[in-house]
Amino acid sequence: MDLKKFVAIVPDWPKEGIKFKDITPLMADGEAYKYATDQIVTYARERKVDLIVGPEARGFIIGCPVAYSLGVGFAPVRKEGKLPRETIKVDYGLEYGKDVLTIHKDAIKPGQRVLIVDDLLATGGTIEATIKLVEELGGVVAGIAFLIELTYLEGRSKLENYDIKAILNY
Repeated sequence: MDLKKFVAIVPDWPKEGIKFKDITPLMADGEAYKYATDQIVTYARERKVDLIVGPEARGFIIGCPVAYSLGVGFAPVRKEGKLPRETIKVDYGLEYGKDVLTIHKDAIKPGQRVLIVDDLLATGGTIEATIKLVEELGGVVAGIAFLIELTYLEGRSKLENYDIKAILNY
């Protein structure tokens, strides 16, 4: 299935010069969404994962159906102040400043094989921060899966020591 047919390219959003990759048409088509999810599920099975971790919010949209299909748990990574119990956190750089990601302190058991799932690999900063959280809790990053990789932004270079699966490349 040609999933690119289900990704809308939105010029000059959120700012001029950006060609935003909108996955909502893909999610709106049950067959396309299932096909994309199944590709990540297959990858997760190959990597023998115990847990799916996804950064908000689109990591939830992609990661939760993968976790459900595998019969494994899902642990959310959220911005600071969004999780109700004890967390650990990591600061990471954004294009115009810094942000903080958190995960519940008990979300991952030491030695658990974790698949990190998100919609898009751009510069790699969010996923790099997510990896730090997983590893600080003793999790093993068994792989990282994305619907889309923007290869021209070279985010993969920050993730050289990890196995990566991208369904679509731009």
